[in-house]
Amino acid sequence: MNKDGFVYIMTNKNKTTLYIGVTSNVCRRVYEHIKHLYRNSFTDKYNLEYCVYFEEFSNIESAIAREKELKKWNRKKKEFLINEKNPNWSILIDERGFVK
Repeated sequence: MNKDGFVYIMTNKNKTTLYIGVTSNVCRRVYEHIKHLYRNSFTDKYNLEYCVYFEEFSNIESAIAREKELKKWNRKKKEFLINEKNPNWSILIDERGFVK
């Protein structure tokens, strides 16, 4: 997938915390979260290692706009969004890349 922008949602093992991020390289960024490369970051503190949702965009500006929109949503609405595309909250991207 060679898109210029992604919005993604990370969670922890117990699915108690959600993090919404934006990036131009979602596989690299998820790898960074899984490996805790940024110590004391939000995703590091809450062990957010599971990518359960992502959207791709043709440009980073659109991805940033979508990220801002999603961050305003309440937890219930975010869960509904995830459940629409990934009802089992399966891992979509791991340290090796996209999961088939």
